[in-house]
Amino acid sequence: MEKNKQDWDTIIIGSGAGGLAAAICLSREGQKVLVLEKHDVPGGWCHSFYLNGHRFTPGVHYIGLLGEGESTSDLYKGLGIANDLVFFRMNPDAYEHCWIGDEKFDYPSNLEELKERLAKRFPKEKKNIAKYLTLVKNVSTQIYSLPYIKGFWQKITIPYRTRHMGKYGLFSLKRVINWHIKDPLLKNILNVQCGDHGLQPRKAAFPLHCALMSHYFNGSYYPMGGGGALIKAKTNALKKHNGKIRTSTGVKKIIVEENSKIKKAVGVELENGEKLYAKNIISNADPGITYLKLIGEENISQKLQKKLSKTKYSCTSLMLFLTVNLDVKKAGLDSGNIWLMPDKDADEFYDGLMKEDILKGDAFEGMFISCTTLKDPSSYNGKEHSLEVITYINYDSFKEFENENEQRSKAYLEFKEKLTQKMLNGLEKAIPNIREHIIHQDLGTPITNEYYVNSTRGNVYGTEKSLMHIGPFAYKPKSEIDNLYLCGASILSHGVAGAAHSGVETASIILNCEADSLRKPQPDQELTILEAEDSTNYPDWLTKKIEHRKTRAKAKSLVD
Repeated sequence: MEKNKQDWDTIIIGSGAGGLAAAICLSREGQKVLVLEKHDVPGGWCHSFYLNGHRFTPGVHYIGLLGEGESTSDLYKGLGIANDLVFFRMNPDAYEHCWIGDEKFDYPSNLEELKERLAKRFPKEKKNIAKYLTLVKNVSTQIYSLPYIKGFWQKITIPYRTRHMGKYGLFSLKRVINWHIKDPLLKNILNVQCGDHGLQPRKAAFPLHCALMSHYFNGSYYPMGGGGALIKAKTNALKKHNGKIRTSTGVKKIIVEENSKIKKAVGVELENGEKLYAKNIISNADPGITYLKLIGEENISQKLQKKLSKTKYSCTSLMLFLTVNLDVKKAGLDSGNIWLMPDKDADEFYDGLMKEDILKGDAFEGMFISCTTLKDPSSYNGKEHSLEVITYINYDSFKEFENENEQRSKAYLEFKEKLTQKMLNGLEKAIPNIREHIIHQDLGTPITNEYYVNSTRGNVYGTEKSLMHIGPFAYKPKSEIDNLYLCGASILSHGVAGAAHSGVETASIILNCEADSLRKPQPDQELTILEAEDSTNYPDWLTKKIEHRKTRAKAKSLVD
């Protein structure tokens, strides 16, 4: 092996939620850890950026299970970052707004209230609603309990402890919901969060959807400072334990040695030619980037090559970032998300989104709308609001632009402008005349996703979250190559919390310990939870921060 002045215990490629979680766990156990990030800021999908002074976070829109003793809360306390975080609870009466055709329904952050509200809206389905949502809760509880079933006698009882999951675990969401629910509109309301998988109900795995729904049964939250606040807290924790992070540092390949037919990852070669060596390598990139680009097909088995050839990735997206001088509350918005979709079969709707000719039609029918300045009141300057509007598309509609460099072509920019206008046409169905109030707009495309996040085909959730890509069929944290590990949205679960949990799991394998010991809440850690819709109990420091921001914005407008 070529000797290098810098030797590390673990090098982590990518600084997303999973990579940084793993880095914190390893560094505080005394490992010498280096995180390498190609982008000029850390965070992956969780990073925040600014346009004309207004903050946007493309991959963080809500987080669940932050109540006392719940898993995400324990995770942040266990990582030692809870004291550095403040979360706003989104509208508890309507954290999700379903706008389906001319029909509207609000999801409350309470399971029993959800049952009652749906039963009142669909009285003929009352018993079916109660049975279905109870099943959702039972399956999700059994999924979350699996890591805690330990010991011989407990494991013997797994079939009983997980009987609901076992009965429905191999079915799609569509199959299970069709067994319980008849009303088409009710199905669409209950399936609306398929958008969090980016999948049609016929493809979405029912167990994973149960875990997703229950993730928000007790509250939905948004971090003060956006996703960037999560990343700042994690990088500070990493530095506290003497871990290092290097941004603007792309990895060209993982260095693999072969001794007696055993292949071992021993280091990385950077895009500038520099070589760094470590005992362990963790890739926070998706499996396609990790194995096909960084490792190379020549270094992996035929079995793995076959698996990779059959692997499907989640859809990609268009993300419209807007700054508007509009009273969005009067326009009908609050801190809850809006799912906008037509009143048609959800599978048919998603199939339509995946058509390659995305310029057809004058408006996108389906969108996810998030007003971050209502979710995070500290970011509102008293005058202008920030909106993030997302729709899913097929990557192939951008295939002709996949080799674009930083200097975008005229054809790409013209295509992007047409899509921006089509997005605005769709948005105006939810917020009429919003065009008249736009201060700034920009559109993120699949090419943007590839450039900043380095994901295969610009995917937003890692591997497709169908039955063939989750649980026992998902990619494992420990690879077939010695000392090479993976973490992130394609390993354990997607989402902000799922990816972070995967990093802890991967670190536990390297440290040969239980993952629970790494995320055990530290006694000196406490999360601050405030209400996005009620400023009554805001601490003085936050009230002053909000007023200061408004004063600065007012002074700037007078100067301008």
